Amino acid sequence: MSHREQLPLGVSLSTDIEYRPGRPKPYRARVRWTDPTTGRRKSLSEAKKEEEEAAAWIDEIQVAARGGIDPATATMVLVEYGDSVMDLAMRGLESKTLDPYMAGWRCRVVPSLGHLPVRMISNGAVDRTVHAWIADACGRSTVKNSLAALVRVMEQAVRDGIIDRNPARITGWQQQYKQAEDELDDPRSLALPDWAALIELAEALVARSTNHYQGWGEVIIFAACTAARIGEVSGVRAGDIDRDAWTWTVRRQTTPSPGGLVDKGTKGKRARTVPLIEEIRDLVGRRLDAVGKDPMGRLFTGPRGGRITTAVLRDATHWDEVVQRLGYEYLRRHDLRHTGLTWMADAGVPVHVLRKIAGHGSLSTTQRYLHPDAKSISAAGEALSLHLSVRRSPDGPRLRLVE
Repeated sequence: MSHREQLPLGVSLSTDIEYRPGRPKPYRARVRWTDPTTGRRKSLSEAKKEEEEAAAWIDEIQVAARGGIDPATATMVLVEYGDSVMDLAMRGLESKTLDPYMAGWRCRVVPSLGHLPVRMISNGAVDRTVHAWIADACGRSTVKNSLAALVRVMEQAVRDGIIDRNPARITGWQQQYKQAEDELDDPRSLALPDWAALIELAEALVARSTNHYQGWGEVIIFAACTAARIGEVSGVRAGDIDRDAWTWTVRRQTTPSPGGLVDKGTKGKRARTVPLIEEIRDLVGRRLDAVGKDPMGRLFTGPRGGRITTAVLRDATHWDEVVQRLGYEYLRRHDLRHTGLTWMADAGVPVHVLRKIAGHGSLSTTQRYLHPDAKSISAAGEALSLHLSVRRSPDGPRLRLVE
């Protein structure tokens, strides 16, 4: 099926839909036109599952073209469009402002939204993205700079006529930080209840992932049982594991950078030692055996061998969908760390030891994981009485006579 339409400025846009049987997306929609400036023939195509989807894609191109928008520009994904207009979008900014804006664009905007066509980015998509940045512990200034870069690029898209309003101009995101601060006052409320809940979550995430990749479940279980951040789990190397003592020396974490994902020191800039409990030793042993004798071999990777980030884990496992179905709408990847620290505190790990395992700089942060309910307070009184009773005589305290 083909069609030709005469557009403004003498541009002729021809379209067709080709059916190619035996393919996952058998309907190929294609548009062709001649660039009025260069005179060169250009074309765009995209495969769709249904003929209606192919026709809808062509309709979008035609609508944009009638408005004077080059079809190639109209179908650009955000990262491509941003690269093509960045100088215009960021004009007038001083270097001290431009640098953090560009870091936010590269490290947060592009990984989160860069794959989406500019015309498909909505207020809701931006809202969810900003919420994810906050949930991943990005600071206020980091979110502000990243969002500002996105606003400028999308504003250029408005001027170019690709979209009619700027979906990045959202409000209210600052209020989410107050909620995050309230949650940190009671991190216990964010923990999974027990081992069975952790296994259920891990299995559900694996089942929802492409090709049921078992590595995602292993990451979930390991993170919770070691009270580690996802970036730290990604940074585990074979040489960091002491198989005799069953401990893990946490030395590095995976984090986004202007040049892509890199490994750097831990958040506290200090290595720490974490116990590997019996429940995960078989898991760790299998990963060590798979890595072999290379001490720098990564224990945990994505299905293609790449580094893991909290965003990669979220997208690959459809995290938000799974946790909502299981009744843990509040649960974020970082809450696996809260889970491990809460379980250790409930197991009676002394607070000064818990602080070292967590790598907390302040003891007050660690103390938030303790649970001084009425029962534990009474138990503390009984423990003190028992301690004192063995140190005094059976007949009670006596006065020592001084001659």
